[in-house]
Amino acid sequence: MNDHIKNIKSLLLAALLASTLPACSKNAEQDKAAGTVASPSLRSMTVSATAVAAGNQYDGTVEAVRQTDLAAQVSGTIIALNAVTGERVKKNQLLVRLDAQAANQAAAASGAQLASARAQQALAQQEFERQKQLYEKNYISKGALDQAEAALKSATAQVHAQAAQTGVASAQTGFHTLKAPYDAVVSAVPATLGDMATPGKALVTLYDPGQLRVAVNVPQSLAAKLDTQANAEISIRVDGQQNITPTAIQLLPAADAATHNRTVWLTLPANLTDIAPGTSTSVRFDSDTSKAGTGIMISIPLSTLVKRAETTSVYVIGSNGQPLLRQLRLGEVHGDQVEVISGLSAGEHIALDPQIAAGTL
Repeated sequence: MNDHIKNIKSLLLAALLASTLPACSKNAEQDKAAGTVASPSLRSMTVSATAVAAGNQYDGTVEAVRQTDLAAQVSGTIIALNAVTGERVKKNQLLVRLDAQAANQAAAASGAQLASARAQQALAQQEFERQKQLYEKNYISKGALDQAEAALKSATAQVHAQAAQTGVASAQTGFHTLKAPYDAVVSAVPATLGDMATPGKALVTLYDPGQLRVAVNVPQSLAAKLDTQANAEISIRVDGQQNITPTAIQLLPAADAATHNRTVWLTLPANLTDIAPGTSTSVRFDSDTSKAGTGIMISIPLSTLVKRAETTSVYVIGSNGQPLLRQLRLGEVHGDQVEVISGLSAGEHIALDPQIAAGTL
């Protein structure tokens, strides 16, 4: 009897579990759906395009108007090297010191010889004064006086010659130190401590950051217009800094024999920072009407980009509201914006928060 009752209870429990499982599964699906709806809202922006002048840009290179290679005038071992690449230095700041022991000894020896020559001159001067007094009393002949005067002149000439040699020896000691000729930035230090410096071998290269220019090659047709329009409108873009206006323009007279282009020097303002020689630039000439035209440029914030391996993408929000990852081809960076060459069209929506967009997939 008890076994029969136990079997009935087991059957009733199994039936109750079977009826409860579908409801639990349905509630789980509802909870999951509710969780999706409750996820953080995805911020987005509409891609827009702007019209820009196109077709009249030329590649240029930043150059230093004043650049100096410091080289030794004498041979010697480098015993001090205070120049570091990228460092700003002040005028007359010591950069390189060579071993000047031999030069200092030569200068000391020359100074001693000068002192000896001056002593001989003083002795000759005294002898001449004595001979002059004797001659005035008719104790000696005119020939003896002339001989004493000649000895004095010879001693004086010897002093002058030795003084010149001492000056040369002193100047030689100065050749063993190299100082900055002006306020500059060190661009290269090809030497190392302990190297043997030789005359003409560059030890430090530096440039004046306040005197930079852009060198750009232009066709002869544009060069002729620039030559006749002294106040031609020119804008330079370098390292994301747009619409830099040069303070001066110089058109070089000679043309390249192979390309028939002419070089234009555009002096940059002195207040620009973080621009070094060798930087590439793009230059726009308003006088270049032969290539004038308009184009469309799309730019988006750098913060919206997703970089994976060698690809750069952005989350594009589709018509169903779901973000989809799309690869882009990018152009130049302008501040916190980057130019999109291909991959996006005006009017599309992109996610402003790539991490949140990735979490909704």
